Amino acid sequence: MSEAASRMKQTIAVIGAGWAGCAAAVELTRAGHQVTLYESSRTLGGRARAVDMQGKILDNGQHILLGAYAESLRLFKAVGIDTDQALLRLPLQMRYPAGCDGMDFVAPRLPAPLHLLVALLRAKGLTGSDKMALARFSSAARWMDWKLNTDCSVSELLHRFDQTERLIKLMWQPLCIAALNTPPERASAQIFLNVLRDSLGARRSASDMLIPRVDLTTLFPQQAANFVAQHGGTIKIGATVQKIADCNGKWSVLLDKTEDAVYDAVVVATSATQAAILLADVTMDAAIPAFEYEAITTCYLQYPADTRLALPFHALTDDTDAGCWGQFVFDRGQLDHAQSGLLAVVVSTSTSAIEMGHEALSAAIAAQLAHALQMPQLTNPEWSRIISEKRATFSCTPALQRPEEKTEFPHLVIAGDYLASDYPATLESAVCSGAKAATLLCKHFSPAKK
Repeated sequence: MSEAASRMKQTIAVIGAGWAGCAAAVELTRAGHQVTLYESSRTLGGRARAVDMQGKILDNGQHILLGAYAESLRLFKAVGIDTDQALLRLPLQMRYPAGCDGMDFVAPRLPAPLHLLVALLRAKGLTGSDKMALARFSSAARWMDWKLNTDCSVSELLHRFDQTERLIKLMWQPLCIAALNTPPERASAQIFLNVLRDSLGARRSASDMLIPRVDLTTLFPQQAANFVAQHGGTIKIGATVQKIADCNGKWSVLLDKTEDAVYDAVVVATSATQAAILLADVTMDAAIPAFEYEAITTCYLQYPADTRLALPFHALTDDTDAGCWGQFVFDRGQLDHAQSGLLAVVVSTSTSAIEMGHEALSAAIAAQLAHALQMPQLTNPEWSRIISEKRATFSCTPALQRPEEKTEFPHLVIAGDYLASDYPATLESAVCSGAKAATLLCKHFSPAKK
């Protein structure tokens, strides 16, 4: 290595191996820096990871990515992930089973925006008024360039554009809850429009739905860690950072009373709560607010291996008064043959559902599936598991102020899906934040600044 290259190579600690931390670690490694990645748990991925439930490897939440997730797809490629193998790519769709009195909306593989026009014309389960309302909303959003002068709730936005009750129930409400994990009456209309802009309002492939075939830890975090290690970095699992401190222009990272290390820079890529604790003693500039949070619950139900749904996933009509909690059901067997007969049901904004208790919630969801899919045998699964993330995402409310990646110290940055972004708390916003944090450090250490 040349003397100039040696001067450029910095030692950098990335604290937290969720998707933001893994993205930062990969980008810093690609830039030639020496990275040490710390993770307090024994599993990589943060709030999007695999969990071992009595010998079964399940995700802590079923996710859908979008073709619009350009930064995630770029980094997948950078670490050698074959996305054709790791992800099932489906066209934009909202398809309800027969027992839901829903709709059937599928975008054909045609150039944008023709794919949406054809999907709307072909859609079943929507009246002429519903289709006109959807077309009117789409046209108005494009005319406004997907921007609001003043943010408001999604419900207010939909009312403003005279969206029908049926369209709200079958299209806008499930999309809002799936994307923002916040009920429409409390969700930010501007953030919702941003998501629609980059999916419905962009090229056709941007609206594609990408469903992981492998568990979330394997999908990216483990591949990112392997990439860092293969390029001379260090991965420390089960290592909880207790404190960071300014150390003569560098940063001391303290694990416990007997182990610490000094680095040229630090990326704090933990949860917002933990980041606030770590940063409290070193900077007042990076004030991290006390966010309100929303829960996400996934119910896994195992049936005989020959159990198969008509589609890889269906939308469901949730009705809490009727005991119907599920919003989407995924046939894991169509994603991974090793999981044949396994169904995953997503319950976003699930605080009330959790209060029922695992056994009661599993039974209610099984009954909902049996009715919605018109498959009575689904009432009695062989086993079920409930996995809840009680602080899965922040509540994405209107005009919410979110902090930036940079701090008053150019060699101390933050990364996380809660930071300022056009997006809500998604995998893409986490990856984008990690990449942005890495870029800030790379610019600081670039030869042009010497």
